Amino acid sequence: MKNARPLLEPFQLHDLELRNRVVMAPLTRARAGASRIPNALMAEYYAQRASAGLIITEATTISEIANGWNESPGIYTDAMMQGWKTIVDTVHARDGKLFLQLWHCGRASHSNFHPGKLPVAPSAIKLQGDYIHTPQGKQAYEVPHALETAEIHQTIQDYAEAAKRAKAAGFDGVEVHSANGYLLDTFLQSKTNRREDEYGGSIEGRFRMLAEVLQALFQVWPSERVGVRLSPNGAFNDMGSPDFREQFLYAAQQLNTKNLAYLHVMDGLGFGFHQLGKPMTLDEFRGVYSGVIIGNVGYTRESAVERIGSGAADLIAFGRPYISNPDLVERFANDWELSPEADVSNWYTPGGAKGYTDFPRAVEAS
Repeated sequence: MKNARPLLEPFQLHDLELRNRVVMAPLTRARAGASRIPNALMAEYYAQRASAGLIITEATTISEIANGWNESPGIYTDAMMQGWKTIVDTVHARDGKLFLQLWHCGRASHSNFHPGKLPVAPSAIKLQGDYIHTPQGKQAYEVPHALETAEIHQTIQDYAEAAKRAKAAGFDGVEVHSANGYLLDTFLQSKTNRREDEYGGSIEGRFRMLAEVLQALFQVWPSERVGVRLSPNGAFNDMGSPDFREQFLYAAQQLNTKNLAYLHVMDGLGFGFHQLGKPMTLDEFRGVYSGVIIGNVGYTRESAVERIGSGAADLIAFGRPYISNPDLVERFANDWELSPEADVSNWYTPGGAKGYTDFPRAVEAS
């Protein structure tokens, strides 16, 4: 209660007033069906969690070639846009705020998702992993197609078109997913970007793709309605570069000049998805980034309050706790016990309400 107060205070995110500093982190839940069109079940799920200061939606693909996850939603057709509009309207009716996370899976995909086309990446470097789940079952990862310059420009345009549909759907803003070994993260990192043209070859060159995506989005949205997500310590999807600290500090310095909505940093070391070596901290990012910072991964109410109190973060995103606690804000406010973490076997159950919308609120459970 008293010790949760900094987390529960309203926050002015540029021209958006958030009711608290609790952010619902983007969580892939695979309930959009084979059509990838957002549906009524998803609307119920997000509405249940509308008391968050800000909801960042699950990763949402910007084009057909961007797909790499079974039954995740897209934003590249008018039908998808209309599906999201229903969700936005439902959450807005509960005074919630939503940003749509724009996603391109890059090499973390398979030709089964787009027959006849290999997944794409900055360089033809295969993801070293056991297998990927595809519409035709488990498959080995493939050597991706290295994007030609013209294809990079088309991809940037795909981001812009997705941003236009997000705006038409009524979202409050968009977040650029540049984390977790997906396309933009692989452009940033030397482990996966071996290009020798203007999109690689140096720390500055590797940042160019993200910079040009942002510039395209700023033609659609005011910069203060565009956020960026980074995973500087991430090893997920076979990531982790020897010069990661230099690369991500440079990226943060450059992003500091963009007047973004926020910088969303996956700084936590929970869940085993961090690389070896001294991890980067929010304090390092705060040293070079003066705008709004969201911390993420493994936070508790207490650690979130501490990071906000220290000034290292302005907002804290919660992921796994939000799966089984749709009323997470209310539980924090009233010092109510959190529900146990949801059974992982139901996290990605296609089409099902089980493990998705069937978690009771604290008042219902008592």
